Amino acid sequence: MEILKIQALRGPNIWSVRRKKLIQMRLDLQELEELPTNKIEGFRERIEAMMPTLIEHRCSEGVRGGFFMRIENGTWMGHVIEHIALEIQTLAGMDTGFGRTRVTKTPGVYNVVFSYVEESVGMFAAEASVRIAQALVDGTEYDLEADIQRMREIRERVRLGPSTGSIVEEAVARDIPWIRLGTNSLVQLGYGINQMRFQATITCNTSNIAVDIACDKEETKKMLENSSVPVASGSICVDEEDLVATINKIGYPIVIKPLGGNHGKGASINVTNFEDAKAGLEHAQKYGRRVIVEKFITGHDFRILVINHKMVAAAQRVPAHVIGNGENTVRELIDTENQDPRRGYGHENVLTEINIDRDSLDLLDKLGYTEESVPKRGEIVYLKSTANLSTGGTSIDVTDMIHPENIFLAERISRIIGLDVCGIDIMAENLTQPLQENGGVILEVNAAPGFRMHLAPSEGLPRNVAAPVIDMLYPPGKPSRIPIIAVTGTNGKTTTTRLLAHMVKNKGYRVGFTTSDGIYIQNHLLEKGDTTGPFSAEYILKDPTVEFAVLETARGGILRAGLGFSRCDIGIITNIQEDHLGLNDIHDLEDLAKVKRVVVHSIKNDGWAILNADDEHCMKISKDLECNIAYFSMDENQPHVQALSKAGKTLAVFENGYITIKKGDWKIRIERVTQVPITVGGKAKFMIANALAATLAGYLSGFNSEDLSLSLQTFIPSAAQTPGRLNIFNFKNFQVMIDFAHNPKGYMAIEDFLGNIDSPHKIGIIAGVGDRRDEDIKECGRIAGRMFDHIIIRQEKHLRGRTEQEIIDLILEGIHSSNKEITYEIIPKEVEAIKHAINNAKDGTFITALSDVVTNAIEIVQSYLDKENESVISG
Repeated sequence: MEILKIQALRGPNIWSVRRKKLIQMRLDLQELEELPTNKIEGFRERIEAMMPTLIEHRCSEGVRGGFFMRIENGTWMGHVIEHIALEIQTLAGMDTGFGRTRVTKTPGVYNVVFSYVEESVGMFAAEASVRIAQALVDGTEYDLEADIQRMREIRERVRLGPSTGSIVEEAVARDIPWIRLGTNSLVQLGYGINQMRFQATITCNTSNIAVDIACDKEETKKMLENSSVPVASGSICVDEEDLVATINKIGYPIVIKPLGGNHGKGASINVTNFEDAKAGLEHAQKYGRRVIVEKFITGHDFRILVINHKMVAAAQRVPAHVIGNGENTVRELIDTENQDPRRGYGHENVLTEINIDRDSLDLLDKLGYTEESVPKRGEIVYLKSTANLSTGGTSIDVTDMIHPENIFLAERISRIIGLDVCGIDIMAENLTQPLQENGGVILEVNAAPGFRMHLAPSEGLPRNVAAPVIDMLYPPGKPSRIPIIAVTGTNGKTTTTRLLAHMVKNKGYRVGFTTSDGIYIQNHLLEKGDTTGPFSAEYILKDPTVEFAVLETARGGILRAGLGFSRCDIGIITNIQEDHLGLNDIHDLEDLAKVKRVVVHSIKNDGWAILNADDEHCMKISKDLECNIAYFSMDENQPHVQALSKAGKTLAVFENGYITIKKGDWKIRIERVTQVPITVGGKAKFMIANALAATLAGYLSGFNSEDLSLSLQTFIPSAAQTPGRLNIFNFKNFQVMIDFAHNPKGYMAIEDFLGNIDSPHKIGIIAGVGDRRDEDIKECGRIAGRMFDHIIIRQEKHLRGRTEQEIIDLILEGIHSSNKEITYEIIPKEVEAIKHAINNAKDGTFITALSDVVTNAIEIVQSYLDKENESVISG
């Protein structure tokens, strides 16, 4: 078997709109295409022995053990690999269960699709599942546990921590979108101007000063002490001299910990002699020169969590420990404890496995024990000096047991330090009495406190402490999203997107939009290039200044990674025509329609799909949509349009020379097309269609007819506003037009437009694209032959696996089939071709450069026009 390609889908995609996190692996089974599982001797027995848990996979049989039944009856290896990939993720602590395996039109080649929890783990699972399947086919040994452990390690490295993850889950439950920023725990909630950010449990509202205070234990202690908050006595030490002075002042026992430490790192507790104190100082200084030395207070370790200055949870924390039985060693007791199903690797379960480290050995040594010692029955042997869950500790929820005085104290402390999310560590006999009465003290105040102990305590009620964080960031009435209009289709996407962005900007919104030539915010070009994929969409949604997003959404990005947004308010399909066929398993217009419909299937339920009523594939898509649907058409008398009008549907139609909104029997005439510059006085029919789609989207966005009319009148086709879309340059004696048309339908639109242009000599500069089908390249040549008197073929770029001569030959074959006498010449470089056409232009010539490198072509033509204008001025 050979893996041809693996890609991660991160948004709505062709396999599923709801399941956004999928791995798609293109797999060539090679000789195994002839060997279903029932023809591989012993395969059922080997896979069942290796992964008996696969019995839970019901598969298409719908019963427990259904997958094994499929193997017994015979299924192909792609299907087997799908199930292996899902199961090994589950065994590694990431339960996920959606999969699809489909054969492509290439014999033996399959698309194996399965869901993932963590993308890096999913990619690893794809490769590992093929290795595992091959070992099962060959009957060779395979270390499955090594793969599972590796997946756990990858997960721990890349996953969101339990605290961050809980806030994200709460946001998702409230329909608040989120984006992970980078590879750490920095997360954006919401889109554009309505976004909020947090990292771990520090939010964008958390005071920087408050964090600095909390991280400086000495400063925190002084502030609390000055505010009559009980704290442990002690001071800062940097050397043995300081240590001696502090011990003489406060006496034994003591606690030694790094001033800026966290998670209990570098801490030594209940130190009772100077030798241990020196060792503790040395250990703490591994994490920072300044060390805090305090009186050791007996009692229990408590954590109170305060969010937005309100107490939300409290827990008693118990350090990792084992209880002796008089028979087993400490090491054996730890191994038994780690078999508790609640314990797992890293953060995969409620509790973390207990590991022996220096802290553990020091504590055992104080008891006169080693790992091989056998504790007495009932003896509690503590293995960590702090009660952090990340080191194997446990927690007991005590939220409902806190005395009101202690609640008042905790909420006051959060305001003294100034933290919006605050973890307060307390040492006391209990929290049911005021600390002033039982001698309890505040040990630390923590910024970015962990939520795990409250979310899933070992004992007591779990507390949804993520909810008050979301309440704080998004109080009732505060939006998290911005309006999103997504535009897809074969032709007209960019113009429609730009016109819509112009409408949105005219309404006073700060608009961000993506196109095939770049990413823009308020008409400022921020990134050049084809930016019609999910990363570009996310770029706009991450920008904190954007109030409204208009996103051109091309097939390539959808196939490669899915959509860059979970849902949109309005989705537009301009048309579905022949282009890019024969690539990425998209062989015909039915296949292409499946890709384009992802956009309109991702519209929110009360949003709008805008479809081309003149396009049969758009009309087919309309049959299974759950959102509202509106239509646009160039012909109000077309049967589909008449039927839709009778049904009371909202439409935009071209009628009596007007762009008109129509619903039932009433009409709103927005603007006469001769007053809409992009239609070039109504000559460019395809531009009228684009204007209809954009106008309808603007209308459904709540823009009034006056605003729409003004936007249509002020959107001027030019190199600045619509680069590469009907850019006409008027020289003294001739004209040059640059357009991005690159497929048969685009060429036909230009042909229709040129039919309205009065010129004695029409010159076309054309090229082919190597990854198009032969018939598409020839058809473009044929149409060019019909609409031009002279053709210049240039072919320096976009060969994509073909030779330059192959593409030129296909174009010439098309030109010759146009049944028209036409002259042509070949000038490979586009720059030279344009210069040649301009230098040899006769009076009245109309030159059309169908360019795929719009910027270069515009610059060349503009430079010639500037020279002509300069000579006129100087003359």
